Amino acid sequence: MAGPLVTNWFGDLVSHPQVIVDAFSAEDVARVLRDPAGYPAPVRAVGSNHSTAPCGVAEGGTLIRMRMDRILRITGDSITVEAGAHHLAMARELQARGLQFYVNTEIGSLTAGSAACAGTKDSSFVGQYGQVGSYITAMKLVLPSGEILAADEAGQPELMKLLRSSYGIFGIVTEVTYRVRPLTPMKVYHETFTLADFLARLPELKARGEAMMYYAFPFDDRVTVEFRRDNPAATGEPNRAVWQLRNYLWGTAGPKLARDAEANIPIPAVRYEVIDGFNALIRFKLETIIQADHTLPPDQIIDYPAVSNDSRYTFSLFAFPEDEFPKVFSEFFAFVRRWYDEQNYRSNLLYVGYRIAQDQQALLSYSHDFPVITIDPVSTGNPGWKPFLDAYNVFCAERGGLPLFNQTYGLTADIVRTAFGARLDAFKAARRQYDPDGRLLNAYFRTLLADGVD
Repeated sequence: MAGPLVTNWFGDLVSHPQVIVDAFSAEDVARVLRDPAGYPAPVRAVGSNHSTAPCGVAEGGTLIRMRMDRILRITGDSITVEAGAHHLAMARELQARGLQFYVNTEIGSLTAGSAACAGTKDSSFVGQYGQVGSYITAMKLVLPSGEILAADEAGQPELMKLLRSSYGIFGIVTEVTYRVRPLTPMKVYHETFTLADFLARLPELKARGEAMMYYAFPFDDRVTVEFRRDNPAATGEPNRAVWQLRNYLWGTAGPKLARDAEANIPIPAVRYEVIDGFNALIRFKLETIIQADHTLPPDQIIDYPAVSNDSRYTFSLFAFPEDEFPKVFSEFFAFVRRWYDEQNYRSNLLYVGYRIAQDQQALLSYSHDFPVITIDPVSTGNPGWKPFLDAYNVFCAERGGLPLFNQTYGLTADIVRTAFGARLDAFKAARRQYDPDGRLLNAYFRTLLADGVD
């Protein structure tokens, strides 16, 4: 018999778990895992359930909602929290103490448990990583047996590399420790280029030694780059308005306008003229207003509502070796234009991407072997979005793209096998060691890993 309907934050991934448990302690989680008769498999744990792939789907099984969110302790270089603690709430508490995360990633409702064992992205500062989990130094998990596993990078560095990309299929994370650093003023500014100019100048732009994120507008032949860097010499009061405006345009106004345009303007050419006009306004604001020598890094984090509204949006991503990105990106501009000509569909939002440093802190890191730049379509999920993503996946896989299990929609076993190769074999072997019966393995991961469980 079908259980209650549960969706991800965006609302497009649906499951019907037989049992839903609100966990307020590690013992609540252990009680579920020790009782397979009362709490059927698959057992999946979720925080804000923001993933754009079905990591948290527990069809016919048990869904654990992580309600444990206490901050347990803060030192001069670390913060330890329960797994349900939210990224934004932690960042604010750190800021009050003159501290900050290394990676102040956009999604404020990201929970510590997800950050510890799943992929994230943010443009890397010089000498730093761009993935939140790379700065997680210790964690505790409840194993499928109900036992507690504690690991830290000082004593078990190889185990931590496995756990940082375990996606809740080795065990369920209940406690997390992050490395943090002193709160440091940050400079931000934006510049816009044509595609040809951006690609030609990319070596020069990288040589600036600044974190780089981009907003791409293929139908206007424009790329706007966001540059950030530490600026400890900044004086005076920080500019708090620049990130408020940026986050409003990106996280609220843009998606709402696109959704309203889809609902009220039936002629595609007219609809996209309106959307392109708004995108031009965004570029103008980014170039002229959203720049300051003194901002606070936690202000980048967006406070998304717990329940999505008419400003919700979704996305997908693949990462590409930095050296191959110029060719791939040029071909991507041509691909989305051609898709619109042939299929009369285009994303109703823009495209973004991040330059991310090489990072071997997680076994399945998408920048494990080289620095990467991502290509991330963004949409309100307008009609045609999923078929477009199917074609986008083929485009990216044919060019050596590397996905994220939790943020790339429509993955197949062939795509992940090609992307991760021998690392995927090592991951599968470790998974079987910790969960030989596949209690935590939902249909999504069973299919991707081609793992029937012996």
